[in-house]
Amino acid sequence: MTVLIDKSAPKPRHPEKAHRPDTEVKRKPSWIRVKAPTSKGYAETRKIVHDKGLVTVCEEAACPNIGECWEKSHATFMILGDTCTRACAFCNVKTGMPQPLDAEEPAKIATAVKEMGLAHVVITSVDRDDLSDGGAQHFVDVIQAIRAESPKTTIEILTPDFLRKDGAAETVIAAKPDVFNHNLETVPRLYLKIRPGARYYHSLRLLEKVKEQDPNQFTKSGLMVGLGETKEEVMQVMDDMRSAGIDFLTIGQYLQPTRKHAAIDRFVTPEEFKAYETIARAKGFLLVSSTPLTRSSYHADEDFAKLSAARQKRNARNRT
Repeated sequence: MTVLIDKSAPKPRHPEKAHRPDTEVKRKPSWIRVKAPTSKGYAETRKIVHDKGLVTVCEEAACPNIGECWEKSHATFMILGDTCTRACAFCNVKTGMPQPLDAEEPAKIATAVKEMGLAHVVITSVDRDDLSDGGAQHFVDVIQAIRAESPKTTIEILTPDFLRKDGAAETVIAAKPDVFNHNLETVPRLYLKIRPGARYYHSLRLLEKVKEQDPNQFTKSGLMVGLGETKEEVMQVMDDMRSAGIDFLTIGQYLQPTRKHAAIDRFVTPEEFKAYETIARAKGFLLVSSTPLTRSSYHADEDFAKLSAARQKRNARNRT
């Protein structure tokens, strides 16, 4: 028997999830719904991104805030390609074997940052376990290209964990981004289910290493809630983060991309998010963003200004 394979058929975005049973997609409560993007500013940002062949996590991760952010010309650029070597249960980014690095990408991003007039830019990436340095040098090249074109632009990076990539983290830290972000994502108990390719204490140690190598760099990390974690577990993660010297904590509601992804355990209420913010501030974070729609780079430019002001205020208080 001859079996015909249709090579023109699109490859599944998440081949590792294709045979998983469907999970229930819960109806979103009123506080989590957003309008479809239609503004002129959104269209202009989209044109710049697509004309230059750039990838953004805004689109790849199906961020609910894309309309608001792109209307203000705020886009989070995703480097190292659009295909991730990990298969996290929560993530909508495509998985598989990535293409070779684009040597022109740093220059393309630097040009886009300049054209968009960004005062603050966020650079993230897929995981590249196939590269010997996990993409660390490419991060450095992007940072340096942006600084050459837009020296006044502050740079925030949201990195992978560089697991088993000796010296990679140190290479990126030495490039001196203004904010070094790496998300812990969830509580340790749920790592095997939600983030199986990562290790909780390795991620925590990465952020601690930033402070050891360069105390002036701001560090930042984020959590998703609504995956089945308890309040006590979230509070323990806050304590772990503070022990590692993390300055800025973001907490947002997990939203299920497809029926093949991890199911939402529940929608956390705005009141609970506010309570988390109060607790986190009491634990000593310089800045906390805790709302249902909070994402790592949501309002990142405004938050950087707040973060800088909070440090100045704390330093002045410590001098008196």
